Amino acid sequence: MSELPISQTKEDRYNTKSELVRRIRTTLYNEITFSGSYKSCCVGIVDAVNSTNVTAKLVNRKLCSYYSIFLNAMAVITKEFGGSVVKNVGDSLLYYFPGTLDGHSKAALKDTLECSIAMIESHSIINEKMQEENLPSVNYRVSMDYGNVMVAKSLNSVNEDIFGSTVNLCAKINSSAAPNSIVIGSDLHQIIKNLDGYDFNLMTSYSSGLKLDYPIYSLTRSKTRKWFLI
Repeated sequence: MSELPISQTKEDRYNTKSELVRRIRTTLYNEITFSGSYKSCCVGIVDAVNSTNVTAKLVNRKLCSYYSIFLNAMAVITKEFGGSVVKNVGDSLLYYFPGTLDGHSKAALKDTLECSIAMIESHSIINEKMQEENLPSVNYRVSMDYGNVMVAKSLNSVNEDIFGSTVNLCAKINSSAAPNSIVIGSDLHQIIKNLDGYDFNLMTSYSSGLKLDYPIYSLTRSKTRKWFLI
């Protein structure tokens, strides 16, 4: 918020503050509107590894190009597999899959797994583009989970936002993945563990106030097939 002009009188400042108070009170429930309903779906986060240090010496133009190449590539892949991009937060992208709302569509669930695998397999393509632009290479982690999310909409955005413990947990377990690999939470593992063509290995567990010792699994494809043949 911009500072008040020095030339303003005390009365002007008081009136400005009073107006701000009024606006806060009247828009408290309108700026971001929650639907009040929850829906269960698959949520994903892809997060660049150590990007703060990697980009520390980049000028603004180069910095913008670095994040633009990475985040836009991830967004394109997400949409290709039926995902909906929610937002980017710094060097990470949050997305979810509307087709997994009931948790019973095997095709939709496989799409979420293939999306994550395609993200990882695009690593060399993205870094070729980084090299063309004289930018440092990027490494990243993908995490996914399944559970309830609350939907919200902002007055200033046409996109839905999602909140809740599933989103928070998905973000927390992301750091458990090795660079350029995928981890999934136990709730997602329970509904996809019998899908053919994938290997799930118990890696570790995450402890929180909500779920103690929540298992985390790695995800890889068991069949030798690649999305990008280059």
